[in-house]
Amino acid sequence: MTEPAHRILVVDDEERIRRLLKMYLEKEGYEIEEAEDGESALRMAAGKDYDLIMLDVMLPGIDGVEVCSRLRQVKATPVIMLTAKGEEMNRVQGFEAGADDYVVKPFSPREVIYRVKAILRRSSATAFLTKEANSSNNIVLPHLVIEHDAHRVSAGGQEVSLTPKEYELLHYLAVSPDKVFSREELLKDVWNYEFFGDLRTVDTHVKRLREKLNKVSPEAASMITTVWGVGYKLEVTK
Repeated sequence: MTEPAHRILVVDDEERIRRLLKMYLEKEGYEIEEAEDGESALRMAAGKDYDLIMLDVMLPGIDGVEVCSRLRQVKATPVIMLTAKGEEMNRVQGFEAGADDYVVKPFSPREVIYRVKAILRRSSATAFLTKEANSSNNIVLPHLVIEHDAHRVSAGGQEVSLTPKEYELLHYLAVSPDKVFSREELLKDVWNYEFFGDLRTVDTHVKRLREKLNKVSPEAASMITTVWGVGYKLEVTK
């Protein structure tokens, strides 16, 4: 039986950009739906499950950062922000609102497809891992339990809601406790980026991960340690 095509929502107020992205992505076999403003995007994303949302920062009415922030309150759908060159502050705000990545306009087809495939590859890993999973996939640490078959994280006895990318980052660190990973290593292995990555992507996701863990367990949050000048590790107290 043929696998259903990944469904992607493209949100941009410029028809030319939507048409361009639709052409690139449909050529790769993806199913594309479009929205031209933030309100439509929220309505469509709330009413239907998408595998990925490509979201322009500068939208009329509700902007892309606010759309992402509201979406994150109810869904963990991966989000790629579309930003104009030089809108660095918007990219940072996008990451803080819960975006998984960004593409800078004007973009090349190669970069768009590379980033989309990288994110879909990571988020769709859940289906494969579930088939292969058993209880030995669970990681049990002081203050932190990761049930890999269910992609469920508990800290201090309470479940923590993470986006697919936040989960992948935490699991990657937890598989090798006390091992220090550079930002470059994390970007390559967690995001699958070898060519286009921005190291601040890692920093922002670590910050969000700590904040979410801290709400239920400051002890669990403090396990994610910054090793200055190198990167990050998940520290387990002996």
